[in-house]
Amino acid sequence: MREAFEGQLGLLHKELTEMGNQCEQIIALACQALTHWDQEIGRQVSQVGGAIDEKERTIEAICMKLLLRQQPVAKDLRAVSAALKMITDMERIGDQAEDIVEIVPHMAAYAHEEDPRLREMARETIAMVTDSVDAYVKQDLYLAKAVQMHDDVVDNYFVQIKDALIDRIAQNPSEGEYALDLLMIAKYFERIGDHATNVAEWVEYSVTGSHKNDE
Repeated sequence: MREAFEGQLGLLHKELTEMGNQCEQIIALACQALTHWDQEIGRQVSQVGGAIDEKERTIEAICMKLLLRQQPVAKDLRAVSAALKMITDMERIGDQAEDIVEIVPHMAAYAHEEDPRLREMARETIAMVTDSVDAYVKQDLYLAKAVQMHDDVVDNYFVQIKDALIDRIAQNPSEGEYALDLLMIAKYFERIGDHATNVAEWVEYSVTGSHKNDE
């Protein structure tokens, strides 16, 4: 019985890692769209978004099989429960990357100028997603806590970008719509960071049995 459980748990880890890779890919595509938009990028984003949704359903099925057939002990039950919570946040990461890409074509009337802070913000969110999934697979509490602490870095980028865009609107009111689109994109990246933080908090729960909301 235990051997069967371990096999299914290994499959769960594999599928979660693949879903994390898909989330990394869609965030990177969203970032690429900011400086080089074309229909092909839009198609790729839609394709990866669909794959993320499908992966969520696959993982849900594995979790349900583990819960219903394997009768997991307390720590195993936490691991499966955490995975079910994690995939909800990971699916939202995919949705928000798609939301970013939907905004980009509306900015075509303005000359694209790359904001290095926005690109770095995207890079940080990718790292948070990667580390949060790795923390789950490795049951690494230290890494999970590091992801949670790193959310402040992403939040700080958002504040910097927001302040810069407010100044831009004040100096060039005609660019107000463009600046607001950029602000919305930065907000989506911030939310992606929040979802990665949520994933890390569920990793902590799977290891310790304690969740931030219980405090």
